[in-house]
Parts: sequence; structure tokens; C-alpha cells
Amino acid sequence: MMSTSLALTYLYLLLYILLSSGVILYNKWVLSPKYFNFPLPITLTMIHMGFSGVVAFFLVRVFKVIAPVKMTFEIYATCVIPISAFFASSLWFGNTAYLHISVAFIQMLKALMPVATFLMAVVCGTDKLRCDVLFNMLLVSVGVVVSSYGEIHFNIIGTVYQVTGIFAEALRLVLTQVLLQKKGLTLNPITSLYYIAPCSFAFLFIPWYLLEKPAMNVSQIQFNFWIFFSNALCALALNLSIFLVIGRTGAVTIRVAGVLKDWILIALSTVIFPESTITGLNVIGYAIALCGVVMYNYLKVKDVRASLATTPEKLPERLTKELKFEKKSSDIYVPSDSNHGNNGGSDRTSELIVDEEAPLLASSRLSHVGRSQF
Repeated sequence: MMSTSLALTYLYLLLYILLSSGVILYNKWVLSPKYFNFPLPITLTMIHMGFSGVVAFFLVRVFKVIAPVKMTFEIYATCVIPISAFFASSLWFGNTAYLHISVAFIQMLKALMPVATFLMAVVCGTDKLRCDVLFNMLLVSVGVVVSSYGEIHFNIIGTVYQVTGIFAEALRLVLTQVLLQKKGLTLNPITSLYYIAPCSFAFLFIPWYLLEKPAMNVSQIQFNFWIFFSNALCALALNLSIFLVIGRTGAVTIRVAGVLKDWILIALSTVIFPESTITGLNVIGYAIALCGVVMYNYLKVKDVRASLATTPEKLPERLTKELKFEKKSSDIYVPSDSNHGNNGGSDRTSELIVDEEAPLLASSRLSHVGRSQF
């Protein structure tokens, strides 16, 4: 008979998969001119950021559910601001892609995320070129090219937006490791929203003022309070579900859940949005790319285990860190005063959890399988 603890773990994973898929489909429905017809992706993203920032403020400062981290002006100026800038860019470009290409094709393009992260890590000096990883990156790239070639409704503008958003997110991940983790600053999803959401809102205001505000016609815009409130609430709930999942699962479980979520999302999108036609070449290309992603994740797990085996003197510290993530979600916030330094940097950069609707969290326990977006 299944234990209560195991059943709760599966329930949290199911909640994460449903919310992650639901927010993506909800965003597509809201933005698409064929459905709710609110073709203002920057405005929608600003609503998410504003709502999440306000809720995080109440949780941290008013109700004191989560303790704030020690944030100095120097850390905010040199770390939070640049990370928020790339975070805002990735959300802006990613959400704009919904106006031009299908959800299914977007999920296939997101298989490029490990490639982008690896390339950015190499450029920033936190990872080194390796033949085995390079082969996996080539395999993923070939798969995405094949999938793109098989796309019936291929749109170059939407593809460029999505790929640009992927590389912006990859650079944000690398900056998170280089700037925040090396300063010993650990942010969970709530504290991430507290510090990053308001700053991202400010960055998004610039392109909104230049691009969307002049074209906005208030009389023609559909603004349904409950639609936008529920949409923003789902995005926030996804952050909280990640908070719960982290406390009960490990990296392998998250990878499997991510792969399952991507396939479910691709299948659901073709049902909900009939224009999202999937061809045989789409499936073959995505399968090839997915093989590359799985092999890449396997190499990363292997590297982490090798690192643990070759640095026994640091094992107690690492075990302590692992145990912190095994605690229940209500107890997961444990501020770290230790400076991680350069050890294991390349592994941490590549092992960040990234979800399209909640890409704020950086955890050494979790790895990227597919990127999602607010």
C-alpha cells in the first residue's frame, strides 16, 4: 500500500505538471487574436510581475511567512538588477512568440535550452568545451532543425522571438550562478519574486511604453478582471508548487516530470488549439532533440557524482545542503552564509530548474528539461 508521504509527493508532482501546462495554455488563449484577443504580451507579463511582486511583499513583509535574505545595495545593483533585466527580456520575447507560433512548436524549440545554457556558460567561463557534451548539443540542435523543417505553420518572426527568449533565459541562469551563488545568496521562489519581480516590472515598462502603449486603443481592448486575476494567480501558484516539489523530490524525478509535462502539453495544445497541427517530422525531430537532452542530463548527474567522490572533505557540507532541500516546503528556507566559490560551478549552472511560468528559482538539486514562461 502506498504511504501517505509518497502519495503526497505524487500529488505535488501532478499539481506542478497541471499548473505548468495550464499557465502556458492559458497565456496562449489570452494572447491569441483567435480567442480572447489580448495581443499585448508585455502588458500581460507586467500584470504577472506586478501581481506576484505584491503577493510576495505581503508574504515576506506583512505576514512574515518567509524571512527575507540579507540584501545589500551592492548585491541588488550588481546582481538583482542585471538578472532581472534578462529575466524580463526572456519573458517578453517568450510571450510574444505565442502571437506567431503554436504552443506545440514552442515546446519543441525549448529543447534548445540546454544548448543555449551550455554556450552561455562557456562564453562566461563557467563551463568548458567537452566533446561528449558538444555531441549532445549537436544532437539537440539537429532535432530542433528537423522539427522546424516539419512545422506546417512555420513563422520566422515567432521563431526568432522564442529563440532569443531562450538565450536571454540561458544568460540569466549563468548570471544567477556567477553573481548570486558566488556571493552565497540563496533565493527560493517567494524571495525571488520579492526581489526580482518589481525590478523586472520596471524593465518591462520601457518596451511597453515604446512599443505597446502607442498602439493601445482602450476602447477596443478586452479587459476582464477575473480573466487576468485568475491568469496571474495560476502563474503565482506555479511558483508555490515548485516550492512544494523541491522539498519532496530529487533531480531525476523532476527531469521525468518535465519530460512528461512537455509531451502532455504538446498533445493538449493540439486538442485545445486545432490550428496547432503536428506532423510526423515534428515528432521525429523532437524525439531526436529529447534524446540529446536526456543524454546531457545523464552526463551532468555523472559529473556531480564524480565530484562528490573526488572531494570527500566537502561531503559533510554537501550533504547538509542536500538535506536542506529534502525538508518540507514550509521549512525549506534556510539562508546560506557560505560562499560557494568556484567549485562545481559548471554543474550548478546547467542544473537549474527552469519553468516557463516560473523561471525564478535556482537550485543545485534540479536540472533543466524544458523551459517555460510567465
